[in-house]
Amino acid sequence: MKLLITILGKVTGYLTLVVVLIAAILNYQDYSDPVAFTSMAVNMESLEEDFRLQNRSCFILGATGETGRLLLKELLERNLFSKITLIGRRQVTFEDKAYEKLVQEVVDFEKLDDHATAFQGHDVGYCCLGTTKAKSGAEGFVRVDHDYVLKSAELAKAGGCSQFHLESSKGADKSSSFLYLKVKGQVEAEIEALGFDRFSIYRPAVLLVDRQESRPGEWMARKVLSSCSFMFPTMSVPIQAVTRAMVSNTLLKPEHKTEILENKAIHTLGTSKLT
Repeated sequence: MKLLITILGKVTGYLTLVVVLIAAILNYQDYSDPVAFTSMAVNMESLEEDFRLQNRSCFILGATGETGRLLLKELLERNLFSKITLIGRRQVTFEDKAYEKLVQEVVDFEKLDDHATAFQGHDVGYCCLGTTKAKSGAEGFVRVDHDYVLKSAELAKAGGCSQFHLESSKGADKSSSFLYLKVKGQVEAEIEALGFDRFSIYRPAVLLVDRQESRPGEWMARKVLSSCSFMFPTMSVPIQAVTRAMVSNTLLKPEHKTEILENKAIHTLGTSKLT
């Protein structure tokens, strides 16, 4: 037993070292963030107040998922929108009074054209919809992460939505040989082609979160990466930082119609207080 414990300890140590080395390399090589926030002099409170006066509305796709739940909480706490609509496959029950004024639209994602009205009249759309190949199979993954997401974006654009904020993934590339990254890259490109006034793509790396549903291998990765996330902000990011970045970025004016926030930019915006 002592021998086994010793071996496991050494293996864990080696794995930790490998992860840290990879993180250091990626952190050194990550120059792709097109958005820089560290030198910005932004009064966030003033931006929030100005945004509230615009009386805007938004919708959230995937509000029952890990990112979506925290995004909704962040939006409610900052009270930016006069109306928040959740679009999903089922009605969600909330006990907190802060959720009383939410509007919920129940849709069949296989027949989204029948629910076009649910996507009408929103100024901003947030999409945190997604699944995994392990959970839904390859076809199910493509259907959710590509077909459902793209169709929702099309209906939102047709319904007058001017901003679309998409949670994607680090490494998303429509030319990738990996299905996950390829699908993420394809849906990014196809939504960009729709011509939103503003299209913001968020590409987080490993999300540091204790998931409600357990996924093999993630526990060890989270434990190792959480310890070095601030040293190497290209390998992982706290999920709270992702949602905070999505909300804060909504208030900022982008230089281009389409913007991509890589993990480092998400980490910076989501963990720094802009004043």
